[in-house]
Amino acid sequence: EFIRRSNATEIAGYDLKNEYIAEARALRLLSYYHAIDMFGNVPFSTENNSVGSTGPEQIKRADLFDWIVTEAEDLLAGSDLAEPGKNEYGRCDKGFVMMILAKMYLNAEVWKGTAMYAECAEVCEDIIEAYPALHGKYSELFCADNHLWTVNTTYGGDEIIFAVPQDSDLIRSYGATNFLIFGSIGGEMSAADYGITSGWSGLSLTGTFTSKFEENDARALFYKGAYEQYIDQLRRESDGWSNGWKSVKFTNVNHDGTVEVTGFVDTDFPLFRTADAYLMYAECAARGAADQAKGQQYLDAVRTRAGVSSISLTLDNIIDERGRELYYEGMRRQDLIRFGLFTTDDYLWEFKGGVQQGQAVDDHFNLFPLTAGDVNANGNLDQNPGY
Repeated sequence: EFIRRSNATEIAGYDLKNEYIAEARALRLLSYYHAIDMFGNVPFSTENNSVGSTGPEQIKRADLFDWIVTEAEDLLAGSDLAEPGKNEYGRCDKGFVMMILAKMYLNAEVWKGTAMYAECAEVCEDIIEAYPALHGKYSELFCADNHLWTVNTTYGGDEIIFAVPQDSDLIRSYGATNFLIFGSIGGEMSAADYGITSGWSGLSLTGTFTSKFEENDARALFYKGAYEQYIDQLRRESDGWSNGWKSVKFTNVNHDGTVEVTGFVDTDFPLFRTADAYLMYAECAARGAADQAKGQQYLDAVRTRAGVSSISLTLDNIIDERGRELYYEGMRRQDLIRFGLFTTDDYLWEFKGGVQQGQAVDDHFNLFPLTAGDVNANGNLDQNPGY
């Protein structure tokens, strides 16, 4: 609606209109990226659709894929969107769009039915050229003042390509990093040590996942305490919280260790990071679609920052490494689906499929159901199979 109205409005002496339209298109691109990932065939409309009582038509997943790629390429080629790292903090730039495009190509075999790993590797090289550095200390990317490491003209940081800002006074939410931090703390843990007023006792990591880390891995940011590594039941009567180690990857503590205990967090959510582009390229190389020596170099760089030694460039190692590097950053489900591990019995974790030892589930769970509200209100929509 913003794009439609802005295109229809002449604003004398106002030279930012096209820039704002480009940013709105980039944010819409992110929404459709989430839609194609989670729901597949979705209601689709743009500024060219009329507004009225009839709901939007449903677009096929492969057709939406083509639209997203075309829109991303147009934004990168000819729009007024800021160049990579040249916008204000928390606003979109071309690096943001490049990451979405790389993700589209990375998942093209699932979403379109055609592998496009070579195209993904090419975009990843452009991203790495624009954002070459990895931040020196992994944990600092997820602390209360992590805005210091974001690439943009205001802060001049190094790795976080785009962050979703949070502020304990000005940008409050019960989701985002507030959920990740409050939800991971409770029981015997001291909430004040992590910069918050109280814990919610909600989130635990499976032992199947935490067992993938070497002991000296800097990314193994776990609270172990008295909790067993493997979850044996979903709730435990003694303390109301399941077993399984707790993640303290995200905290509301500043990078220098100073703490101001608050009821909402200041920790921004890093939506896109350079390390992800490194690992996307490495995966493309492991699939035979990019330079293997360069892929090994990028994989080694991520592991060197974590303080662990080199591993061979294989797909089994890549999916595990993506888990170790990107957990709690919203990538794991998508990655497991791409590797054929999300619903199958090739990878089991505690209580997958509703049983403690884990079991395979039907493949229709690779997609979420369209919401009942949308389906009931829009006769153009067919529900996803199995729901």
